[in-house]
Amino acid sequence: MPTFNVQLFEGRSPEQKRAFVQAITEVTCKTLDCGPESVDIIIQEVKRENWATAGKLWSE
Repeated sequence: MPTFNVQLFEGRSPEQKRAFVQAITEVTCKTLDCGPESVDIIIQEVKRENWATAGKLWSE
């Protein structure tokens, strides 16, 4: 069923990521009326030097 691809800056703790995926899974199941086994979440950690907004790297 739903698969979420989430990109975050590096540095989140395992506890923060665990809380995040639990919250996303819960709201997805409630909203889409599906079981948690059908919700996939892929977290990709990105270095600030590889992310830019408005023409400026976040590492600067």
